[in-house]
Amino acid sequence: MSLAAILVTAIFTQNFILSKFLGICPFLGVSKKLNTATGMSLAVIFVMVLSTAVTYPINLLLKANDMEYLQTIVFILVIAALVQLVEIVLKKYIPSLYNSLGIYLPLITTNCAVLGVVLLNIDNGYNFIQSMFNSLGAGLGFLLAMVMFAGVRERLESCKVPKFLEGLPITLVAASLVSLSFLGFAGLVEGIFG
Repeated sequence: MSLAAILVTAIFTQNFILSKFLGICPFLGVSKKLNTATGMSLAVIFVMVLSTAVTYPINLLLKANDMEYLQTIVFILVIAALVQLVEIVLKKYIPSLYNSLGIYLPLITTNCAVLGVVLLNIDNGYNFIQSMFNSLGAGLGFLLAMVMFAGVRERLESCKVPKFLEGLPITLVAASLVSLSFLGFAGLVEGIFG
């Protein structure tokens, strides 16, 4: 598979939020405002790409020593360390974003999308460069989904919604419609790169 195909597929057809349904917690929790959704997504992109770069050689060491059973534990520790780094940097240089992300920033550690991209790179048998492109695409797909949904949610606040749909119900309906909109990309990507 070409690098362009890996990137486009990760963004559109294999979108972690909208097709794999990974990373739903920040998707629903942080997507109320566009700037917060963008900041969270940039932090997730950074953690995804950097965690792939760090865990790829670690995985080679684990395979060489027949210790593949430790992958999940080691990868979670690496991701947790990288999230702490992001948290420190945001607290020092962008305190407004740090404060607006609140509890969702440390939750990147347990964000299954971040761990999922690292494990799927291994399962798909990607080499280092392919893994990096897949991670970048997954992060950009995360950003795209978050920004789109933040726009939808901002519009929903100015709309008159029936009383029984206010709050979480209309949010879930809107999320499902945004998710459905991405189904159309499957044929397009297969037609271009297939």
